Amino acid sequence: MKLYSDAALAKILDKGIFHQISDVADRLGVECYVVGGYVRDIFLERPSDDIDVVVVGSGIEVAKELKKALGRKAHLSVFRHFGTAQVKFVRNEEGGTRKEFEVEFVGARKESYSHDSRKPVVENGTLEDDQNRRDFTINAMAICLNKSRFGELVDPFNGIADLQDGIIATPLDPEVTFSDDPLRMMRCIRFATQLNFRIEENTFRALENMADRIRIVSGERIEVELNKIIMAPHPSIGFEYLQRSGILQIILPELAALDIVERRDGRAHKNNFYHTLEVLENVVSSVFCLRSPDCSLYLRWAALLHDIGKTKTKRWEPKAGWTFHNHNFIGAKMVPDIFRRLKLPMGAEMRYVQKLVDLHMRPIAIADEEVTDSAVRRLLNDAGEDIDDLMTLCEADITSKNEVRKHLFLENFRMVREKLTDLKEKDYQRLLQPVIDGHEIMEMFHLHPSREVGVLKQYLKDAVLDNKVENEREPLMQLLMEKARTMGLEYK
Repeated sequence: MKLYSDAALAKILDKGIFHQISDVADRLGVECYVVGGYVRDIFLERPSDDIDVVVVGSGIEVAKELKKALGRKAHLSVFRHFGTAQVKFVRNEEGGTRKEFEVEFVGARKESYSHDSRKPVVENGTLEDDQNRRDFTINAMAICLNKSRFGELVDPFNGIADLQDGIIATPLDPEVTFSDDPLRMMRCIRFATQLNFRIEENTFRALENMADRIRIVSGERIEVELNKIIMAPHPSIGFEYLQRSGILQIILPELAALDIVERRDGRAHKNNFYHTLEVLENVVSSVFCLRSPDCSLYLRWAALLHDIGKTKTKRWEPKAGWTFHNHNFIGAKMVPDIFRRLKLPMGAEMRYVQKLVDLHMRPIAIADEEVTDSAVRRLLNDAGEDIDDLMTLCEADITSKNEVRKHLFLENFRMVREKLTDLKEKDYQRLLQPVIDGHEIMEMFHLHPSREVGVLKQYLKDAVLDNKVENEREPLMQLLMEKARTMGLEYK
């Protein structure tokens, strides 16, 4: 990060919009400050288009006057119930590009909370009151926009020092801060994850002490913060903090339950919680994600949930040791309840995660044996268009410390990928779906939808997937007639 003098900050803010806000504030005779994330990101040298402005007075009135000054190119939205207003406008940047900006105005205020609600009682206040109610020291800094003090930094909690040291801390007593608004606990961990900062000792202790307060936060709010954590460059930081603080046991107990190692007769299984975090990091750093900066949120969710069935399926078998048979199937059945509880989308996104959790052992099973055409064809048929994501997840799942075994798996995965590429180039949908479908089977044998139709369809599909016959009408018809005779069905 860089340190800036007030004069340097004034130069950084030497843009039309800040001077226009300054003109309006001075004309109305009110103090005006840019605050929060925009100020923090100046020092972190991160781009930010969303500007928050605190007015010691009416933020709505300043927003209205700014809209008049900007004219038709600006759009004003007023939210009187919350005492805020928003001005959106488009500005021409260097090179002729047009960029949309958003300025949020609010009057300086102080807040008080009841124990069972995140909704505060709000009163007008001073800048000091407003900074006191901010969540973290690095978000409590303000820069004055009035002409007489333009560019002056107001930093009562030494947020600059915390930025330099890479620390997340609250301005006031962290237990009060988190008790007042428990969502701040999730935001605390999210900022630590996104910025790769550490949480200050007293602040972390408050997370542990106040963890149970997260229960009053809605699933929708928790979902937003979890998604921001999971999309961070190193999401494992956040999930480790969530686990250590006790919050994960409340919001995602299925994942927290994996943090255990049991030993019997001198044989222990691995810690599946930390294995899961390693798989998640492997997915994020995979070639697939490096090629795509917006690497699928739900591929990361699949990595996070791929082993959640292990707690329910763990068994001790004297000859085999610890086993987790069918954990993929049980885990897939758990996915809908988790998505529903966390208010994640229950449509295609949930089904995608469920599919990847269910199938994630298949490529590993193939790679652990001889890589046959039949097994690869079946895998491609079941995974469909999600096959590349599934292969990315499964390669990320190889976390063995045995380098020889790891190399063997990855080499076999390379062979699986080559066979998949060959099938896709040959139009796998045409190759793998029998040319004789269920409707035609019903017509040929005068059947209604029934078990017999399903048996005949699956028989033909198995023959195609196992490459016993070409996917052509004549050989499939011959197989169909032979199977139908054994079932006592006659062609009509």
